[in-house]
Amino acid sequence: MERETAYLMSKPASAPGILYIESETAAYGGQNSRARELAMRVVDPLRADRKELAGTYEVQAALREALVGNLALAKQQAEDALTLTENQYVQAAAATVLGLTGDSAKASQMADDLASRYPENTSMQIHYLPMVRCAVALKKGNAARALEGAGPSTPYDLDSPRWLGFIRLYPVYLRGQAYLAAHQAAPAATAFQEILDHPGVVVNEPIGALAHLGLGRAYALAADSSKARTAYQDFLALWKDADPDVPILKEAKAEYGRLQ
Repeated sequence: MERETAYLMSKPASAPGILYIESETAAYGGQNSRARELAMRVVDPLRADRKELAGTYEVQAALREALVGNLALAKQQAEDALTLTENQYVQAAAATVLGLTGDSAKASQMADDLASRYPENTSMQIHYLPMVRCAVALKKGNAARALEGAGPSTPYDLDSPRWLGFIRLYPVYLRGQAYLAAHQAAPAATAFQEILDHPGVVVNEPIGALAHLGLGRAYALAADSSKARTAYQDFLALWKDADPDVPILKEAKAEYGRLQ
């Protein structure tokens, strides 16, 4: 991997993408400070003359920060991405982050605007807007509305959202969170298992690791302590070298301790 990375880093056109792939790998293991450093090494040089690409990478970094609980930083990055580009997919991902970080009014307004501007854009309608609406409702604590926003499972779940290549299956992950919030253990487990069953789709996206935690929470909700412990152990093994201050890691360790 290091050999291939070194070769591709010598090609200017490939370097930003390779650095961001490395950033995703770091985030997959919970090494968020390293992931953040690599992401900014991608974004900062692009700010001057490749603003749309800079905003694309930054909003994806913001989304993964939001999912692990680094909410202030996530909101800051999402807002910065919006200053770089008016790309509709960056706007939708930024609205998802704003929903997860508590700016429900702005997130909902952006979603309504995107829905009216792109009524026939399949990816916008089945990938991005459900994420925004689910995120807003989750943060508000409205599980029923979160499930409504997330929508049902569809054959499109395994498809790649347009433009943002590093958020495959994120809608499924948020749907799983909505089921957890609604105390529906079985469909929550199904959602997270779908992520784990498709490693060739998820690759090194952080939700590939976080899905183990989601599965553990679903089994704990179903009072299946044995399966819950196994899923928590799988997550904690993947995050054995994680930054200790990541909020979701602290939560996971506390929850696992209560299972013992």
